[in-house]
Amino acid sequence: MGQGQPDTRSRIQGAATALFRRNGYSGTGLKRIATEADAPFGSIYHFFPGGKQQLAEETIRTSGAAYGRMVLALLESVADPVESVTHAFEAAARDLAANGYTDACPIATVALEVASTNEVLRVATADVFEEWVGAGAQWFGRWVSDPTTARSLACSMIMILEGAFVLSRAARDPEPLRVAGRSMAELLRAALERPAGD
Repeated sequence: MGQGQPDTRSRIQGAATALFRRNGYSGTGLKRIATEADAPFGSIYHFFPGGKQQLAEETIRTSGAAYGRMVLALLESVADPVESVTHAFEAAARDLAANGYTDACPIATVALEVASTNEVLRVATADVFEEWVGAGAQWFGRWVSDPTTARSLACSMIMILEGAFVLSRAARDPEPLRVAGRSMAELLRAALERPAGD
């Protein structure tokens, strides 16, 4: 493998991540990815012989894992779990506003688009969401002893976050994310105050 190949591959994947995130699967062409990556068009098929679908699947899985690690790092950055949840949503609100309401979740745009049209990509997005739920359930499980409640909180956090992204992007206003953070904090507070065994 030549010296420039990993760099070219990573540029292609980085460009694809940004474009799929912003424009969806159908709205992103391979020529545009090559242009944005400053890579020869043929290099896409060199690194991704399966073409656009293979590139999209790898992009979903890679960017999804990276996003999950980033969210967990945000949650870990504040000791109190309720404050931590509020902090994570506030950070999402600031980031979304700072990037002009164009980039939110790295996989949601594609997930909505391909749910009933492309099984390979549907499975990839479902797998990423499940990884996020599993990691979130582990995090909530540090404070909530019931595994079912911890998983429910993780699912709720993802659903509330994704819905808040949609509202914030449509309104071009970070406030829905702040409201969502307060709602999620209340859910967690209620779970923490619930007597064990309830």
